[in-house]
Amino acid sequence: MNWKKRRYCESLSLADKATSIELSGWIDTIRDHGQLLFAHLRDITGVVQLVFDPTINASCYKTAESLRNEFTVTLTGTVLERDDDAKNPNLPTGTIEIQVDEITIHSTAKTPPFILTEKSITDDTDYSFNVDEDLRLTYRYLDLRRPSMQHKLKMRSKILKAIRDTLDSAGFYDIETPVLTKSTPEGARDYIVPSRVHPSQFYALPQSPQLFKQLLMCSGFDKYYQIVKCFRDEDLRPNRQPEFTQLDLEASFIDESFIFSLLESLMETLFELVGKSIKGPFPHITYADAMAIYGTDRPDLRFDLKMVDVTPLLKDTGYKIFNTIANRDGLIKGIKIDGLADQMSKSFLQEELAKRVVPSFGGKGMSWMKVVNGQLESNIVQFFSESEQQSLITTLSATNGDVLLFVADTNHALVNDVLGRLRLYVAEKFNLIPQNAIAPCWVTHFPLFEEKEGQLISIHHPFTAPDRDITPINSHEELLAVNSRGYDLVINGEEIGGGSIRIHDAKTQEKIFKCLGLSKAEIEEKFGWFVNALQYGTPPHGGLALGLDRLTAMLLDTESIREVIAFPKNRTASCPLTSAPSSIATNQLTELNVALENNDETANPVLTTKDIA
Repeated sequence: MNWKKRRYCESLSLADKATSIELSGWIDTIRDHGQLLFAHLRDITGVVQLVFDPTINASCYKTAESLRNEFTVTLTGTVLERDDDAKNPNLPTGTIEIQVDEITIHSTAKTPPFILTEKSITDDTDYSFNVDEDLRLTYRYLDLRRPSMQHKLKMRSKILKAIRDTLDSAGFYDIETPVLTKSTPEGARDYIVPSRVHPSQFYALPQSPQLFKQLLMCSGFDKYYQIVKCFRDEDLRPNRQPEFTQLDLEASFIDESFIFSLLESLMETLFELVGKSIKGPFPHITYADAMAIYGTDRPDLRFDLKMVDVTPLLKDTGYKIFNTIANRDGLIKGIKIDGLADQMSKSFLQEELAKRVVPSFGGKGMSWMKVVNGQLESNIVQFFSESEQQSLITTLSATNGDVLLFVADTNHALVNDVLGRLRLYVAEKFNLIPQNAIAPCWVTHFPLFEEKEGQLISIHHPFTAPDRDITPINSHEELLAVNSRGYDLVINGEEIGGGSIRIHDAKTQEKIFKCLGLSKAEIEEKFGWFVNALQYGTPPHGGLALGLDRLTAMLLDTESIREVIAFPKNRTASCPLTSAPSSIATNQLTELNVALENNDETANPVLTTKDIA
């Protein structure tokens, strides 16, 4: 084996005909045709066909008879042109084959727990892949040999390089921030790390580099970025990971327009990299409008189905449910489904949507009407006056063949949420989302605070700047009316990233902490070091973080982010490959001054700290 002479499979072509070459890789498939033995060799670039001919080299043929799938080999051979009827136009190397002169088996392989070849990509053989995800993750090193998986991770590498190149050319500096840091409340739970040299004290793994990147702005680094691992101990969701990768960036002496322009240019570059087109400037929609029109702060703009408030039209209606809700300051909203009256049967509307789907979204019910011959038809239409029916048709811009769906409740937020989710359900079920459409937008003007159980909490995080001076404001009602200078980048209904212009004034930052219920002592204990830094000439600054796992999955048309992460955790935040998380030996816990309060294996142990002399 001479690594200097090694060629890669897909570097070969007819231009190499009659050339002696050396290849290394894995045996992908083997076919014994009696007098000839054929195999595919696979490496990181692709596959090429091998031919073993006993009449040319008997000893090499004999060695080849022992080959099995996934053996690792190095071989030398001659590049031949395939016969015309044997050429494979679906394979980059389909016009050639390698007549093997010598082969070395570096290692054999046990039979893999699932088929790794993806030869079906290049011929009509059925190698369908339907393997349990946990089995794939247990043998991830095998799963990653599959060309489709390697393609995703190679493209991820190219995506990250394009990000670095773009930001480098824009004057950004790649600066690392600590992984062992102080626990700060940013919303989710921290992963904590006990300290051996500081008994009974803990580090936290960062949920984001938020405070450190702001300190870099205080330090005079005009533009910072980092492709960084972050950690959040969140309740499980299908498309989240306890550790994830994000693009983190921050810049000084800028406003929102700088971030919008930079990110739109970056998105154009990344989508072009994968053969797609996206063009700025992206439309802007306020948080209030997103919630009112689409029922979510992650609006999917690839299709219409806008939610329309019809409450004022129905205050005097004879339909008791709507009448009661309209006169109790409730909300009635509808969406129009174009031209699906024939496809959406009464049974589907009543039994499927109203009785099953809407309750699963938390709604109490749904009403429906169809437009037929310029009139409304439904099981409740008799309770609406002619003028009310015409007003509904006009307000929802309905025409013959359309279906109107309504959700009503005294809880406005519930109506928006349920109808927004119903909008997506109907669009997906009836294929109303245009294929290959890409619809980005910026969601802006988020409220600075929301209220839960009488306590104000930050919508984004407590370092987001308000859109006005809040130092004279003290009442909850006034504070809830204040918007932030936060913004989210949303593409096809997915939040890809978010950020804000930050607070650079120490007094405003202290005011925010107090609004969140922190005492002066708590502010000093948790954030004193940061507030102190703001008092030494902090520039106006802002930034954004992009979820790279989610963005990469979108760029590569992959449903799960686990498909674009080399070694992800599964849906229960466990690693089937390494069996992490796992128990820790008693002597390790002792060194860390940590003890389990209950060592009964049948119970749930509680982690405590103590000084162990």
